[in-house]
Amino acid sequence: MDENQEELERHFQQLREELDQNELQSFRDHFLEMHFYDQGQFYQSLNQKERQLMYSYLSPKELADMFDVIEEDDDYVDEYLNEMRPQYAADMLSEMYTDNAVDLLNELDKKPVAKYLSLMDSEHANEIRDLLHYEDDTAGSLMTTEFVSIVANQTVRSAMYVLKKEAQIAETIYYTYVVNDDNQLVGVISLRDLIINEDDAMVSEIMSERVISVHVGDDQEDVAQTFRDYDFLALPVTDYEDHLLGIVTVDDIIDVIDDEAASDYSGLAGVNVDEVDENPVKAASRRLPWLITLLFLGMTTATLINHYEALVSKASILAVFISLITGTAGNAGTQSLAVAVRRLAISDDNEKNFGKLVLGEILTGLVTGLVTGITIFVIVGIWKHNFVLGFVIGAAMMAAITVATLAGSWIPMVMERLGFDPAVASGPFITTLSDLTSVLIYFNIASLFMERFIGH
Repeated sequence: MDENQEELERHFQQLREELDQNELQSFRDHFLEMHFYDQGQFYQSLNQKERQLMYSYLSPKELADMFDVIEEDDDYVDEYLNEMRPQYAADMLSEMYTDNAVDLLNELDKKPVAKYLSLMDSEHANEIRDLLHYEDDTAGSLMTTEFVSIVANQTVRSAMYVLKKEAQIAETIYYTYVVNDDNQLVGVISLRDLIINEDDAMVSEIMSERVISVHVGDDQEDVAQTFRDYDFLALPVTDYEDHLLGIVTVDDIIDVIDDEAASDYSGLAGVNVDEVDENPVKAASRRLPWLITLLFLGMTTATLINHYEALVSKASILAVFISLITGTAGNAGTQSLAVAVRRLAISDDNEKNFGKLVLGEILTGLVTGLVTGITIFVIVGIWKHNFVLGFVIGAAMMAAITVATLAGSWIPMVMERLGFDPAVASGPFITTLSDLTSVLIYFNIASLFMERFIGH
């Protein structure tokens, strides 16, 4: 544990003691001086009795600032809200940034959501209802309606007045979006531009008309890609007629990138990586479908080996190298799969790059297969004093790696073109498929050279 963490733990312990001893003012002073993230970490470390004391010590607004940084996928969010008084919880949700409040409410059943909305003032409730209607994982579900917009036919002085007035409730003020009388997005102006220009300058003269925006129905991965390409802190969200509906901020995109990375890794591993603290029975129930499916696919490999039982009985030495060939091919396939999924994630034109990527992976498979095949050819030839056997193992290794590399790149690309998430072409699936093809390749090559190495 580093020095900062130790200091934070001591601070947490002091706060717990102040809670237990009902030292209200001292607790408030020490708690509110912390960063919102640290407040959230402290809150999540408490038991229900201690949290109940916090609710009596803090206003809904003070708690809302902390909840704005608590991950919406926290398994205990519904428990936190349920243990609050309904009006207190509704007031807290009203004080949160709208997009964060929507994220929390999306974790709840419809009945408590309706309860909290009915207890809010109509303005906040309507804003939240509007965002709740958007599909998950789209720009609409990520955006916030708390932003600053101005019109083109006003001066910098009046724009700064609007900015100062709205800054307290806006999620970001670094970009101010310019709209026309129909609320259509026509430009953007930075805070820096507003500061350095004369007060009497017209917004229309200094704004940038080349505005990068996203559509309300765009997938969150595409939105994240736009952030990565342009290094923005925020992006405006529009409908089909360019009406400005909201903005997506970079803090939400960081969460998206984290979620997408976890999703891709879950697919590659064939398991839900978020099940770290999950109940063992529940965790097992999530993993079993994959394992049972792969078990039946593995039985196909076993059946194939059984088909070549006569070949193995004539040359038992072949059995020694089965796991070596299948394991190496499986590793090559998994490597190719990981690269293919990453390339698809960052590629702007999958149609154009499909053939190029496949060709590149074939060449990569051939090179790696050739080098690996030559290496094992020399090792087996010297080890067993049988270079014909070494050639069989080396040729099988080269072919198996090439096929596995091609499969690892081709399968996710095909799934992408069919509209499926390429990450579901998981590592275990590719490995098992590689086992099947590797065994088939190995024994077919061995049967061709059987007479040459069996009596060598």
